[in-house]
Order: sequence, then C-alpha cells, then structure tokens
Amino acid sequence: MGEISVDASYVPEHACMPRSPLASQKTLEILEHRRLSQQRHRRGWLVRRMLLAADVVALLATFLIVELIFGSGSGAPNRFGSAGEYALLLALVPAWVVMAKLYGLYEQDEERTHHPTSDEIARVFHLVTLGAWVLVVVEWVTGLAHPEPVKLITLWALAIVLIASARSVARHWCRGRLAYIQNTIIVGAGDVGQSVARKLLRHPEYGINLVGFVDTKPRPRQHGLDHVALLGGTSQLSELVRLFDVERVVIAFSSDPSEETLEVLRSLNDVDVQVDIVPRLYEMVGPSVKIDTLEGVPLIALAPPRMTTSSWLVKRTIDVCGALAMLIVTAPLFAYMAWRIKRDSPGPVFFRQTRLGQNRKEFTALKFRTMTVNADAKAHQDYIERIMDPRVLPNGNGLYKLERNDEITKSGRWLRRTSLDELPQLINVLRGDMSLVGPRPCIEYETKHFLPHHFDRFLVPQGITGLWQVTARAHATFREALDMDVAYARGWSLGLDLKLLCRTPLQILGRKATT
Repeated sequence: MGEISVDASYVPEHACMPRSPLASQKTLEILEHRRLSQQRHRRGWLVRRMLLAADVVALLATFLIVELIFGSGSGAPNRFGSAGEYALLLALVPAWVVMAKLYGLYEQDEERTHHPTSDEIARVFHLVTLGAWVLVVVEWVTGLAHPEPVKLITLWALAIVLIASARSVARHWCRGRLAYIQNTIIVGAGDVGQSVARKLLRHPEYGINLVGFVDTKPRPRQHGLDHVALLGGTSQLSELVRLFDVERVVIAFSSDPSEETLEVLRSLNDVDVQVDIVPRLYEMVGPSVKIDTLEGVPLIALAPPRMTTSSWLVKRTIDVCGALAMLIVTAPLFAYMAWRIKRDSPGPVFFRQTRLGQNRKEFTALKFRTMTVNADAKAHQDYIERIMDPRVLPNGNGLYKLERNDEITKSGRWLRRTSLDELPQLINVLRGDMSLVGPRPCIEYETKHFLPHHFDRFLVPQGITGLWQVTARAHATFREALDMDVAYARGWSLGLDLKLLCRTPLQILGRKATT
C-alpha cells in the first residue's frame, strides 16, 4: 500500500483522533486519512464485494470462453436452441453466489488475520463440482440443453481455475486499500502476547496495524518490540477500541484474573470488533483442530498425533506422483545446475548429510552443493547453539542458512536465495526418506536443544516444505520453527498438505522479488 501523505506535526481535534504520544505515527496517519475520506467501510465490506465481483466475472468469462471454443448450442439438439443453454448458464450465477455464501467463501477474510486463496481451493473445488452436477441434472430434466461431455468437463475445469485466479487477484487488490487495514490491540504483554506481536509485525501483507498492548502488569518488552506502545490496563480496553478505531482485539494471557477479562470482553459487545483468543495450552493445538461442544461448553478436539495407515498411503501416493512429475519437469534444470556447480568449484554435485526422518530414523539427505568442499561443518553447529536462545532473531538469509560468504560458491548464492539447493531432495522423497510436506529433517546435534514436546515433530514424515517454511521462513526463531513443526505434526490433514504445496511457490517467488 502506498504511503499516506499526512503532516506529521498535525494531530486533528476530533473524537476519533487521539493526541496520545503512545499512538504510533502509522496509526495516526490511518485515523487521519479515514477521517478526511469519511471512510466508514472496513475489511469485510470491501473484500466481500470484491470477491463477489470476482466470482461473477470469472463465471461469465468461463461461459464465454467455453462458448467460443465449442460454439453455442453444441451437443444434441433441443427445442429451445442455444437460448435455453444461455438462460441456464446465467441462472447459475446467482445460484453460485447463494451457495458460496453458505460455503463461507465471503466471510473468512474479515474473521481471520490472513486468509489466502489457497486456503479455500478445496471449497471452490467442491462447489464447482456440485454446480457441474446440478447443471447436468437440470439440463437432463428440463431438456434446455444437451452439451457434449467434453464441453462440461472443460466448463468445470476452467471454472475452478478462473474463479481461484480471480479471487486471488481481488484479494491482492484489496490488500492495497486502506479499508483492508485492521487496527489491532493485543491484550496481554507477556511472553505469549509479545510472541503474537512479533508474528503480526513480520507479516505486513496481513493488513494488521498493531496499535499497542493492553496489560495491567506488563513484562519488559522483548527486542524488536520497543516501538510498540503500552496503552494502559484492561479496564480501559473498550475506551481504547473507540479511541483508536480498533477492529481486532487479540486476547493473549493478560495478568488480570479471568473474571475481569470476561467482563472486559463483554464490554466489547457494544462495539464492532473482531476478538481472537489465544487458547490455553496453545502449544498442543494444531492448524486442523476441531471445536466440539458439550451442552454449550466448547471442547477443543485433539486427534491422536499419529497418522493412520490410510492417511499414510494417501500421503505417500501424492509424494511419489508429485516428486516424479517434478523431477521430469526440472530435469533440464538439474543438468544445468550440475554443470554450474562443477564449473564453479571442484567437488561433487550433491552435498550429502545425515538427517533424522520419521521416528528419528537416520537417512542421507541430498542437496545441491553450495559451498566449497573444505567448508568447516562445525560452524553450523556453533550457529545453532547461538540461535537456540529465543531472544536471538534469525538472519534474513534463512533460519538454518548461515552466512559464510568466503565459502559459498557463486552458483551457491543463487541456489540458496531461491531454495533450489533443496531440489535434489525430490530423490529422497522417491526413496521414501522424506515427504513433499512435513517438518524440516534436522541434524542429530540440533535435538540437544529440543524441549520435550518438540520430539512430536518426528511422528510424521519429514518434508521439503512445511508450515514454518511457508508462514515464517527466515523470520522465525529456532524455537518458533520447532513449535510450528509440532503444530503441523499434531494437526496433519490432506487439506493442510495441499494448502502448503499451493503456497510454497508463491512464497518463494515473493521472497525472490524482495531480494
């Protein structure tokens, strides 16, 4: 989003603009811009309408392209001619909107801090497939049209691609608008609250403007959070929400008693604000957790962390098919990189290293060699020792990639920056050592720094890409990366794997664009 032009020395006098020195310059600029533009619409209003427009445009474009390819009225003749087919296709547009509403395809962006299109691919697939079957049944019952099977299949496949693409473009456009930004307050300035703050700050694409912390007894702020304001105690929360035009409140273990926190939350019922609650024992709650109820009492359902035989077979099938296809597609790149590596420095093409797989079983992991043959291996071990301190922030090159410019080859720099040095691990996937998606396979000496629950990451196959690589990458601390690996292992699902696979290329391309 572009910079908002506001005189930094001017703080306007009106009810919604605070004069507090605790307010950050960005918060003041957002509030001032909203006042001057008389903006009252928020993220939900903006994104819902843009997604609706994207769906309608994508569906109409699908119908038009299919008609241009196959011609109007293709298939068996009917008494209504092509007009009946057109009328039926157009009737599907409002039907799609209603069903998409029921599927929750318009509300998630407002409720969640981050909701990329890849997270809803499964629901779009389901809904388009359902729509295609409904189309076939209605055509058969009414006799309005009798299109050829190949036309219906093309319509189905094209609709999935265009709807997903249009929604992605719509969200990208929305993220550049002021209405997309949500002013956010975190209730609780302890270790958990400050960890949440760091995660929000390192993802500006989420559209979250962190106004500050609210806590009666805050802890000293950690490195990198000195600029985040402490706004006051929880008793002032409802007033602060109105004062700073806050749209999201995150409850992250404040020092106040639970009864007081509940009373403060009830006071937010009078304002239009989204409330997110970090659950107790959040370390045990994975991304696929389910909420059940027992006579009105919510229960967080934690499935057994071990994969069933059928789940393992499905995951293994996807791994073999995906790795084989990617090896065939990237074969020319493999040959080119082998030539570059051999040209840059003497030594083997592959770097071999003993790693720990599922159930801590050792295997030899393959990577393209990015360093000289005589590079000191102990330097990485010393680096791991240093970054295990949760207060130490990782470098921007990658959590596990130590900067050693004197030992990295010319081609190695490019391979590391693009993560293509890990491409040979597709061979490990075919061998059954690894999976396409899973926790990063670690080295034995790294486990000396694990907390007891971190060993749960070995309950699933280790992978080339995973939850922390996609969501945090170089910005996560060592401890945070391990916690995300555990969250993946405990919350594994086929849908989660597909989401991470879809988001990995976008994450790599986005990182490359910023380097």
